[in-house]
Amino acid sequence: MSTPHNSAKKGDIAKTVLMPGDPLRAKFIAENFLDNPVKFNEVRGMLGYTGTYKGKPVSVMGSGMGQPSIGIYSYELYTEYDVDNIIRVGSCGAYDERLDLFDVILVTDAYSDTTYAKMQSGYDKKVLEASPELTEKLRQSAKELELPVFEGRTYSSDVFYYEATPEGERPLWEILHEDHDCLCVEMESFALFHNAKVTDKQGACLLTVSDTIYESRETTPEQREKSFTNMMEIALGIL
Repeated sequence: MSTPHNSAKKGDIAKTVLMPGDPLRAKFIAENFLDNPVKFNEVRGMLGYTGTYKGKPVSVMGSGMGQPSIGIYSYELYTEYDVDNIIRVGSCGAYDERLDLFDVILVTDAYSDTTYAKMQSGYDKKVLEASPELTEKLRQSAKELELPVFEGRTYSSDVFYYEATPEGERPLWEILHEDHDCLCVEMESFALFHNAKVTDKQGACLLTVSDTIYESRETTPEQREKSFTNMMEIALGIL
């Protein structure tokens, strides 16, 4: 069966799905890492593919931007398509000065002010943990590939463009970093972790630093689409 957002049929999607925000990054992963990729979705331009990696079936699909978007796609994958594992492979802005462009972060948990989880099922806490079992597999994959990763908390924001901080007040990124231990900011992980929790499935996240908040540096759109290959290799390594 299909859904209003996904034209795939049961069996078209593998048990493990890599989920970048950008559907063009999903296309890049499929074309450059998978053998015999077959497109299973293009509804609303949210591209999805299934192929094999070193003989193991795997799918990749875009999530779009923000928690409502990944909330829809991940929930349907878990509940309608029998997906067991979703690994977000996304970009983030770095709060921590130890982080540089293209560094990879293995997210252990997500902090958020969003109402997504409360509205979805009444969960009213601000922190959600990534699935420990899947996170450990990613940790081991990184070690085996000898690819360095940072580990820690992300801030999952509902806002991309913030108004300037009033003079004399601490900027929000500084508060989130220093008071809430957030290494970085992105917009999807909290909703993914919540959906994994309520469906009793596995959700984890790898992020690549696309820009630095502590100073103004950023990657190009093309780099964000095609150059974040270390986290892709780590994610695929769990297979």
